[in-house]
Amino acid sequence: MNIKKIGLTALAASLVSTSASFAGELTASGAASITVENYSTVTRNAGVAYSMADSVNLTGSTELDNGLTVSMAFELEGGGDAVNSFDDHSLTIASDGLGTLKFSGNGGSSAVSAIDATAAGDIFDTFDTKVGGATASSAETATSAGDAAMLTSPGGNNTFLYTLPEMMEGLSLSASYTPQGSNAESSQAFGGTFTGVEGLTVSYGIGTNDGAAGTANNADVTTAKATYVVGPVTLGYSNHEFDSATATRDQDTTSYSIAYTVTDGISLTYGTETIDSGEQTVDAEYSKISLAYTSGGMTVTAVSAEGENISYTTNANEDVDYWGLTVAFAF
Repeated sequence: MNIKKIGLTALAASLVSTSASFAGELTASGAASITVENYSTVTRNAGVAYSMADSVNLTGSTELDNGLTVSMAFELEGGGDAVNSFDDHSLTIASDGLGTLKFSGNGGSSAVSAIDATAAGDIFDTFDTKVGGATASSAETATSAGDAAMLTSPGGNNTFLYTLPEMMEGLSLSASYTPQGSNAESSQAFGGTFTGVEGLTVSYGIGTNDGAAGTANNADVTTAKATYVVGPVTLGYSNHEFDSATATRDQDTTSYSIAYTVTDGISLTYGTETIDSGEQTVDAEYSKISLAYTSGGMTVTAVSAEGENISYTTNANEDVDYWGLTVAFAF
């Protein structure tokens, strides 16, 4: 046995390993929160309920000799088992001249879904998973069965999102591609955000949602959003249209918001949303007021929200009041 050779081989492997560890950076950040909340009707989980959320985000990056920056990210959540604990993950390749290409193995956004959060912050999410029976599955693929949920251009698993290099100050442009997978067709989307005027942010996106089987479910998606900051006040407006080949699947979501910054750590926000579905005669309507206090890595948020006709019906139990208090920590 050549002890000297074995020793040199081990040393070489150690040097290679050490060199690789200095080629890039690996960082971790975390968040945890505790929420107490209540819904006003029995079918919406009536009674005070407590819950916890937690996640750890790991990111690593390195710069190659050709000037490209390669980074990866993945999220761990307290799902209770190995499958559910492993959440969003992605690989990104970027350069100043070529732009940024991001491939998301899970939890990816399309160029539209990346900017289509309503001005009021998707209040419908507070209500759309609380009903017994059929519910909308997600913002990307939901039908209008069960509670109202906003339909959009899908992202999700195995989605490519390309962001162009800066073409002019304050303008960001992107395009995305979601492969068909087991569905009928692939989906594409294009989006842009302009911040070139002080205090003003404008976003606009167009895309398709062709993921459901059958061309009768194919749809065009358009989203537009603007916010304007005037001193301590921020005004917001958004409109999101889902135009399906089947008219009964059409949907129009309109939202408004106003936020007031009381101090550096205290803010007050009020917002509304209306979802008009082509297959329903009644609109789903939402409103929310929230107060947030931030100090260091801690944020305390108190929320009071109201949903009306949240399953597109006028039944009494479809008008729901909600309150919640969340204490969140960032690490």
